[in-house]
Amino acid sequence: MGRVIITGVDRSARSRAAADWAAREALLRGVPLLVVHVSPPGGPDPAEQWPYRPENVADRVVAELVGRHPELRVRSRNLTGTPGPVLRAAAADADLVVLGLRGEGGHAGVPVGSTASALATECARPVVLIPGTLAGEGPPGRAAGVTVGIDALNPSDGAVGLAIEEARLRGARLHAVHAWTLPAQAALRPFPVLEEDRAAWEDQEVQRLSDALRPWRAKYPDVDVLEDVVLLPPTEALTHASGGTGLVVAGRGATAVDLLRHTRCAVAVTPT
Repeated sequence: MGRVIITGVDRSARSRAAADWAAREALLRGVPLLVVHVSPPGGPDPAEQWPYRPENVADRVVAELVGRHPELRVRSRNLTGTPGPVLRAAAADADLVVLGLRGEGGHAGVPVGSTASALATECARPVVLIPGTLAGEGPPGRAAGVTVGIDALNPSDGAVGLAIEEARLRGARLHAVHAWTLPAQAALRPFPVLEEDRAAWEDQEVQRLSDALRPWRAKYPDVDVLEDVVLLPPTEALTHASGGTGLVVAGRGATAVDLLRHTRCAVAVTPT
């Protein structure tokens, strides 16, 4: 397939917010959008799932998107099966997969639905998850910043590459967050950590982050990159950052999974 963005939809408001985010991202990238609805085997006829309208779910979403974005190149597909595996297969060569954090069948107390969780942890392509209608009403757009979580000792090229490209597309600043903790030796000391020791350790982390980003700065000289080294657990650092940015990008792993439970903006999870 290639050069296409896929969004998975159902009847929920979160789903429509995710579809709108995906539409604006497709316009930003100049690629088409594919809207996919997956019905369970033996489930109700999709044509009956929208009251008073004959269209099925995906076609109804497409009509809404075209009404808001007339220049959008978009089509729909209606598939049958378990949503996670079906969407994963459909997205094998897509640029991005976009969906809401929870669908219409989720429980109110569970922040991340089963389909979102499955794609975030198993999809071979980057997955963007939208936490709710407010996130869906925001950018993509030039006003939105992009944040990437980066382990300076073992950076995820997939995450940094996606984040800096998203910043370039938006003409936005990239906020590169490297979270760190005091070394184990600090906990073994019988006295509090001295400020000069903490500052020396922090200087090491600053240098590591600078080294990790140097090749990306060379490749994207026009992107403004803000390097931020914070003495916090990674999830806490990125959750805090999510309150003031349009998109947070993280490589697949425990931090990304935790971030999805707390984020206040769109989150992109990359497989590498």
